[in-house]
Amino acid sequence: MGKAIEWFDWSIHSSFAPFFAASFFVSTDPVSAFLSTLAVFAVGFVARPLGGLLFGRVSDRLGRKRALAMTMALGAFASLIIAIAPSYAMVGVFASVLLFVARVLQGLAHGGEQPAAQAYLAEAAPPERRGLWSTLIYFSGTIGANVGLVLAAVLSATLGRADMTAWGWRIAFVIGALGGLFALYMRSRMSETEEFARTEATIAQDRPSLAHEMWVHRRSAFQVIGMTVGLTVSYYLWVVAAAGYSIAVLKADPTQTLIASVAANTLFLVWLPLWGILSDRIGRKPVMLIGIIGLIALCVPLSAMIDGTPMKLFLAMTIAQVFVAAPYAITPAIMCEIFPTRIRTIGVALPLSVAIAIFGGTSLYLQTYLTRAYGPQAVSYYVTRCCS
Repeated sequence: MGKAIEWFDWSIHSSFAPFFAASFFVSTDPVSAFLSTLAVFAVGFVARPLGGLLFGRVSDRLGRKRALAMTMALGAFASLIIAIAPSYAMVGVFASVLLFVARVLQGLAHGGEQPAAQAYLAEAAPPERRGLWSTLIYFSGTIGANVGLVLAAVLSATLGRADMTAWGWRIAFVIGALGGLFALYMRSRMSETEEFARTEATIAQDRPSLAHEMWVHRRSAFQVIGMTVGLTVSYYLWVVAAAGYSIAVLKADPTQTLIASVAANTLFLVWLPLWGILSDRIGRKPVMLIGIIGLIALCVPLSAMIDGTPMKLFLAMTIAQVFVAAPYAITPAIMCEIFPTRIRTIGVALPLSVAIAIFGGTSLYLQTYLTRAYGPQAVSYYVTRCCS
């Protein structure tokens, strides 16, 4: 539930950005306002490393359960701020500042959310099924992203562009805040993992410095960064951002485009557990290589298919997501397996958050900017290079 809410927040920010951009920035140039909104979207990623440091330390010292409860509470509060924030027409630049602050708070929360969730899941899973269990991270997250897209499609079809721009987008952030509170209640009833409980006393007595721990495990940290870079830009291109990009830049029909994106993302849920099961049988490395090689080979031709037509968007997303799902299904297991229990959360959190901040936070902005400056294929070459 927590992962679903986290990704719901990211999904509605990208898919609703064409509608609420004018509420927080000057609306005379819609594309400029959209780009400004995406820049603030990137700010949330910049805050992720600090959130990873803060809540990663909490998770490794005080427990996975406590860290997961704290990140959920902070994320829900940030969504509420966006939902009730006054518009630019009412308070001027203060509206932009409120959006900025809310995105920073969400970035802090989400920077600690995923590493703590991965550590909890890896420690709870039977070793022989850890690949399958690890797919729950992105399975639940994708459900949240899908719900955000479905909500955007329903509201767009029901309210129309004018009402969506005026006030309809706020409904999504109210739902995000309420869902976060429900997830917080669920997390308050969780049990701590047995593995952390067994090592808690040792961790409390033996507290080497974080700098020393990260230096000792520097190879593992660089492996996390290497796994994250290409996968992050690929995921945001083919799962999160394709619909918002088609609506804002290619002027595609909002309702049909969002429906096509939801359909593709629903199939993405099928690929994840299948790749996880395969990794438990043949190993993590072969599955990782299949996905990366497939993305490098197909990213450019699939990007060329996207022209504002919903059916072509669906086909391109579906094919690409088969290969995106392969590494995404198993990276939570891989990342946790290369760090010991005492630094499992923060060992993943720091390099993961830094890589996501640099490459994920700029992905939506670069997609729009590169297309306008260099043509529709520029972003696909960028993604291919990151995967290489």
